[in-house]
Amino acid sequence: MAELMKIRNITGTGVPKAGDDIDTDQIIPARYLVEITFARMGEFAFYDERYDADGTALPHPFNDAQYADGSILLVNKNFGCGSSREHAPQALKRWGIQALIGESFAAIFEGNCQMLGIPAVTVSQDDVTTLQKLVGANPSTELTMNLESGLITGGPAPIDFKISAGTRQALMDGTWDSTATLLTNAEKVGKIAESLPYINSFAG
Repeated sequence: MAELMKIRNITGTGVPKAGDDIDTDQIIPARYLVEITFARMGEFAFYDERYDADGTALPHPFNDAQYADGSILLVNKNFGCGSSREHAPQALKRWGIQALIGESFAAIFEGNCQMLGIPAVTVSQDDVTTLQKLVGANPSTELTMNLESGLITGGPAPIDFKISAGTRQALMDGTWDSTATLLTNAEKVGKIAESLPYINSFAG
């Protein structure tokens, strides 16, 4: 039987990605949407910013060995704007990102993150700048995001973050994973299905 994955604390090192209005086409170029599964999406995250036309690596946080094990992405305003492609958070997740801290997020992108169990929380511009500078100066700095307390620790002082009450509860309860939620309630689902006339009493 499937188990619900409850997310309450995320601890890891950060990856600073400065810039406003970073859209989903920058996060995952459209030509990679034809992948049959999401398995290789992590390879293509920010691909056109990371490599030139000849495939030569360019300066980018996702190419920097100092951030290779980073799991908390630090971003600015309106991150994830553009199309509604779920491939964008899939690419980040499969690269290794488990949480995002930013000034603001595009609504659909934020929702797609929730569906993958990736908290996308907001803080002030000053707080983002502080965290980006902190991690830039010392990439080994560990940050902890606590969904119960609503605090980010690991920096000079605890930082309050915002996340919708519904999203916070879904992550903490594990109900963000709709498939696991259905599987853990398979008996109830089966009973309801048996009672539906259009499934069991269709004359044909």
